[in-house]
Amino acid sequence: MAVSGRVLRWRVVRLLLASGPRRPARLVAWAAALAAAGCAGGPQVAPVQPPTLEEKLAWILRLEDQRLLRDPQPPAAAAETAPAVEPTARPRPDLVALLTDAAARVRRRAALAIGRVGRPEGVAPLAARLADPEPEVRQMAAFALGVLGDAAAEEPLVGALDDPAPLVQGRAAEALGRIGAAGAAEPIGALVRRHVAAAFELDPEDLSHPQPPEVEAFRLGLYALAELRAFEPLAAAVLQPDGQPVLWWWPVAHALARVDDPRAVDALVTLAGVQGGNGPALAAEGLGALGDPAAIEPLSRLLDPDRRAARVVAAAVRALGRFDDPRAAAALRRFVLTPGLDPALRRAAVAALRGRAAAVDVFVELLGDRWPPLRAAALRSLAAADSELFLLALSGMGTDADWRVRAALAEGLAQAAAELAAPRLAALLEDDDRRVLPSALEALVELDAPDVGSILFDHLEGKDAVKDAREDAGEDVVVRATAARLLGVVRPPAAAERLGSAYRAAAGEPAHGARAAMIDALAAIGGPAAREVLTAALADRDWAVRLRAAGGLAGSAPDRDHDAAIRPAPGRGVDYAAPRLVAPGVSPHVYIETERGAIQVELAVLDAPLTADNFVQLARRGFYDGLTFHHVVTGRVVHGGDPRGDGQGGPGYTLRDEINQLPFLRGTLGMARDGQDAGGSRFFITCSPQPRLDGRYTAFGRVIAGMDVVDRLRPGDAIQRVRVWDGVTQP
Repeated sequence: MAVSGRVLRWRVVRLLLASGPRRPARLVAWAAALAAAGCAGGPQVAPVQPPTLEEKLAWILRLEDQRLLRDPQPPAAAAETAPAVEPTARPRPDLVALLTDAAARVRRRAALAIGRVGRPEGVAPLAARLADPEPEVRQMAAFALGVLGDAAAEEPLVGALDDPAPLVQGRAAEALGRIGAAGAAEPIGALVRRHVAAAFELDPEDLSHPQPPEVEAFRLGLYALAELRAFEPLAAAVLQPDGQPVLWWWPVAHALARVDDPRAVDALVTLAGVQGGNGPALAAEGLGALGDPAAIEPLSRLLDPDRRAARVVAAAVRALGRFDDPRAAAALRRFVLTPGLDPALRRAAVAALRGRAAAVDVFVELLGDRWPPLRAAALRSLAAADSELFLLALSGMGTDADWRVRAALAEGLAQAAAELAAPRLAALLEDDDRRVLPSALEALVELDAPDVGSILFDHLEGKDAVKDAREDAGEDVVVRATAARLLGVVRPPAAAERLGSAYRAAAGEPAHGARAAMIDALAAIGGPAAREVLTAALADRDWAVRLRAAGGLAGSAPDRDHDAAIRPAPGRGVDYAAPRLVAPGVSPHVYIETERGAIQVELAVLDAPLTADNFVQLARRGFYDGLTFHHVVTGRVVHGGDPRGDGQGGPGYTLRDEINQLPFLRGTLGMARDGQDAGGSRFFITCSPQPRLDGRYTAFGRVIAGMDVVDRLRPGDAIQRVRVWDGVTQP
């Protein structure tokens, strides 16, 4: 039988290796040459080099950012073009294959990536990892199934509620809540009852993370029951027979506040009255949402800035604002007139009093306040309370110097008679600051003003910008986005065709906002012209627009997998193998210097590597220097990082979400966004725990010094500069 040169070569090598340590040197050299060169006429065999850990992590990072489960299979080479060196057995980058990697770290990271990719084919392999020998892998697989959000995962997740590891149980419960598995409420309730005792010794304000596994399982189970609106299992775990809570730890307040059941009122009143800032604020918000008049008096008692944390007072203000009851209005009126009251709390109270006739004199008086955000709040509230008095007050006022007040004026005019408001709104459409225009367009639509369709078409196509030689029509992305969105509401004749033309004209824009709004409007309008543009948008330059197009087509053409058609997501030239991304040696710190002091933040480079790196790169370019904190909800959150200053701007590109297990506690740094996978430069810092954001927004850092500065921030406060320390470069 003929023997190939390759087989002969390796037989010789094996005989040589078997000859022992006394083999002749010349034979060794000859065999080595034979192995290297091969026999005449036979192809060489390239040695197999298995991928390193860093290579695998780079594969994972790239695939999840491209929203792919695996690299496409390369086409087979033709026989006549076959290489002289045979292909190696190096594996193709594949997240599902990496779920069975020998290294638990790789399996865990691959599981998270599959959840972020979001394809239904990821359910079965993730469910299989719920039996992984390592608890860390099992708990991440459970979390990833929740991120993926497919109801097909319910059965394996219910089984994981009995996992030997408490943290796996908790993550399974969290995922079941995320996918809306109402049938799992009872076993989740049993989990919470099983671990409730582990939290008995905690301080009610304890924000430590991570807690011991049993405590984490208890917390995650609470959140899941709240998501599922499962009051009875929740009550069986955390309430006594008289309806009072068995413990005061703040996650209990959050769960009772979110479960949306009037039977929680007594417990929430108790939790709102305890000392502290986190639990009472969450309980107050829950009482406002439930709307039980019995809560008005205990909420009114919280309006005491001398004895209560500002975040508790602000939560009580917002809660009272939800009651259509004279007692709530009276309490808020007394509060807003408190001498020396913090302007931020006064502004919150004015907003809560919006539309209350009993406070119109307060609104009128505050129209002359020197702080623009308070003037703006007074305008909105007065217009909602008494449109005639609002117009009368305007007749005695000049043009406000602050664009935010002029935008609020436009919002208020939507409450007035159309024939009186239209001329003023027409003037606001000529405002020198384009940030006023979206509010004016919104008001015209609310008033159903004559020719509103034509006005929207003009602004959709950027015709307003040519009136100012300093403006480029391409710069008014937000105005065009607003016009597009409103056309989807008004739907004048030829709206689909005009939106399609505008979409094609905007194809080369770096910013995605206008195109995204056009796609949303076309999806709302429907019809053949709209579907044609939506189909073209499946290949948009921006992934966030592709997502919207796929969602818009899902209803009109459900027989096609539009979600698969938009992949891979377009890249931004990221070096996924860069050591700072796959093997960071330090967690960078950033110092956000403001006019009120410095905020030191540690970035979570392992949990959100691309988001953290984007923040660092923007900071080093000086992108954030001079920008403002454009949006502040007292006691809840502050937002910054918008170059426009109105919450609508960005860096000209979008980032994919990096959903992770970091909870949004007091001082968490998160990525703001315009929709799924549409982050950029805008960020927020939470002033109190916000569990409703957990697993839905990208957390990528935490404040380690300067939370007192965060608490003092006001809308319009400037970021002087942002410095970065990465262990090498000095801040």
